[in-house]
Amino acid sequence: MIELSNVSKTFGSGPRAVHALKNVNLTVPRGAIHGVIGLSGAGKSTLIRCVNLLERPSEGRVSLDGRDITTLKRRELNRTRHRIGMIFQHFNLLTTRTVFDNVALPLELMGQKRADIKTRVTPLLEMVGLVDKARMYPAQLSGGQKQRVAIARALASNPQVLLCDEATSALDPQTTSSILELLRDINQKLGITILLITHEMEVVKSICHRVSLISGGELVEDADVGDFFTAPSTRLGREFLNDFLQLSPPKELIARLSDTQGPQSHPVVRLTFSGDAVSTPLISRLARECSVDVSILQAKVESIQERTLGLMIAELLGSPEQTQQAMAYLQAHQLQVEVLGYVQRDV
Repeated sequence: MIELSNVSKTFGSGPRAVHALKNVNLTVPRGAIHGVIGLSGAGKSTLIRCVNLLERPSEGRVSLDGRDITTLKRRELNRTRHRIGMIFQHFNLLTTRTVFDNVALPLELMGQKRADIKTRVTPLLEMVGLVDKARMYPAQLSGGQKQRVAIARALASNPQVLLCDEATSALDPQTTSSILELLRDINQKLGITILLITHEMEVVKSICHRVSLISGGELVEDADVGDFFTAPSTRLGREFLNDFLQLSPPKELIARLSDTQGPQSHPVVRLTFSGDAVSTPLISRLARECSVDVSILQAKVESIQERTLGLMIAELLGSPEQTQQAMAYLQAHQLQVEVLGYVQRDV
């Protein structure tokens, strides 16, 4: 288990000090895949580097399986780091070493015998699908193959935790999918806890069990992935979700939206369906029971792991009383209703 308790990290001092992390509390259970998302500069990389003390927190504790590693002496810390593998966006392979020797490097640094190294490295290359590339050099590999080498190298010391720092950001979508499938397979077969940072919602959707959102060095949201995708609790979370789903009103409609409702205007709403509501004909029932017309502007259905998510942007056409009744009806049937604004009705 990974646990960060009131972790802060400040670079510099005085008026130019940069507070990269501010009182972060995060728990990742053993065997989980936990994602951390946020905008550039939010503190994601600093957070993950604090986990293995590549960056030492200015304040707070970092615990691994209940042991506070911030108190360890250098020698003991180095031994503990063998239990924490790490992969990076740009692979960080040694260009003058073969695939086999790149994977073997951590074992060499640990002083293991060559025969033991071969016994360990060969199965790892088989696991990542590169046993036939053992004698090649990084320059001869594709981006996805290089990342597979980096993953095998991170697993060489038999770690309990794998840290992924934007591990798929430099890869094309198809290669990203294969790397994520590999990470999922490693998690399931080896029981390794994975903490990954990313700005890609597709990564979170595909393999994470839980996700945290970081902004300005603070964790502002923490939820199961299904809950985050169906009902993010913060504005930033909703913005991430909307950007990912690419569901927003047409530009010409946005220009006409007002924040206030008048007697001759009607609401434009974003509706989020989940569970049984996705397959229930609520919109047709709404039109009949609340005497409103519903103009559907956009709609889509997403599969989020084992949950189905439906999204819709619609105009509710009726009197203010009717549209208020309609929104109450939708909320009573467990839909998330967000009013995007009001549009003046033609008279």
